[in-house]
Amino acid sequence: MTQPGLRERKKQRMYEHVSEVAIALFLEKGFDAVSVAEVAAAAEISKPTLFRYFPAKEDLVLYRIVDHEDEAARVVAGQAHPIDALRRHFLEGLEKGDPVTGLSDHPQVLAFHRLLYGSPSLVARAHAHLERSEVALAGALGGGLDGRLAAGQIVAVQRILAMENWRRISAGESVAGVKPDAVAAAERAFAQLAAGLPDLT
Repeated sequence: MTQPGLRERKKQRMYEHVSEVAIALFLEKGFDAVSVAEVAAAAEISKPTLFRYFPAKEDLVLYRIVDHEDEAARVVAGQAHPIDALRRHFLEGLEKGDPVTGLSDHPQVLAFHRLLYGSPSLVARAHAHLERSEVALAGALGGGLDGRLAAGQIVAVQRILAMENWRRISAGESVAGVKPDAVAAAERAFAQLAAGLPDLT
């Protein structure tokens, strides 16, 4: 795998810097209370420059999870048993406390999730992210109606499992207390997927 060039690395650092500045402001003042112009000023760039990197205000937040868009598709690529691969990957995420599984009590993760799910426009943008995840996964599962149906069910299951974990932890339960239930729920959900989906091998 080739390493990104200097120009690409600088561009990546700009994305990360502007997104971090924006999220800090949104957490401090609220998403709707901060203007794009305010973010640009805090990041020390012009507003047109900001829009070249982030076409919409919501993208400043969603950039944090954009690398997960094709994660499921990458996991199943070349796998003879895609559901098994996804189950193992999700369980590994639970074991590591990966924020994408919802099983994390890190203050910054909890604050980010409150920000994300606390704004209707961010929730809507997050649904577009999920739709792109479905499209990528459907392609990795061979495309066609079976691939699209399977991808829709898989993405929905992963989202619901993660949301349940996040809901319980944000309500004050500990990771240690939630984890056994999270693992059991994931095992059941993926077993049901494996039993109910068409043969994708």
